[in-house]
Formats: sequence, structure tokens, C-alpha cells
Amino acid sequence: MKSQDLVKLIADTAAEKKATRIIAQNLEGKSGLCDYQIVISGSNERQTQAIATHIEDTLREKKVARPFAVEGKQTGHWILMDYDGVLVHIFLESIRDYYAMERLWPEAATTSYSEASPSA
Repeated sequence: MKSQDLVKLIADTAAEKKATRIIAQNLEGKSGLCDYQIVISGSNERQTQAIATHIEDTLREKKVARPFAVEGKQTGHWILMDYDGVLVHIFLESIRDYYAMERLWPEAATTSYSEASPSA
């Protein structure tokens, strides 16, 4: 699966759990860490954990990918999921605004999925 397709699937899967402010940034040639980053918000710890679990389960069930690593799921404040070339950041709103990950690469092409409806 291409990275762009993986990004769309992750965004749609997060939206199924009522995630908000879903954006993806194309960081190809800009970051040595990943080709894309997805930044997602949840309103509380339970929701961020549910979003992360739903992403993991959906990608595993569809036999798309398994994360290389997942950090922060225990607390749910900032969950980082590493899908090789795609990093997924799931934040509580206040934590997201503090770290402002999407502002680290202002020149990166950014796609908003907040208004996107989940795939059927």
C-alpha cells in the first residue's frame, strides 16, 4: 500500500472514532524521520486511546500494516504510532496546541481530513 493510501485509511479510521482536527503533512524530502505525519486530536484520554486502538485493529484486520512502535498509549495524552514512513500523533487538544507539531514544517503540503467522512 502506498503511503498516501495508508494516510487516508488512518485518517478515515480515526474519524470513525470521532477524532477531530485530522491533518496530514507530506514531509518527503523535508524530514529524515518519515514521509508523512498525521496529527489527530481527541477530547479526553479514553478517546485518544480508543482512536489508537481502532487504528491498530483496523490496519491489522485489513492486513495493511502493524506499527513498528506505539508510545504514550498508557496515559493517552500524546500517543505516537510509527508505521515506518508514516508517523501518527494522537493528542489531547491542549497538548496538541502546546507542541504544535504541524507548525514544525510550515512549507509542507497539508491535507485536512476533519470534514472527511469515513470510508465505508
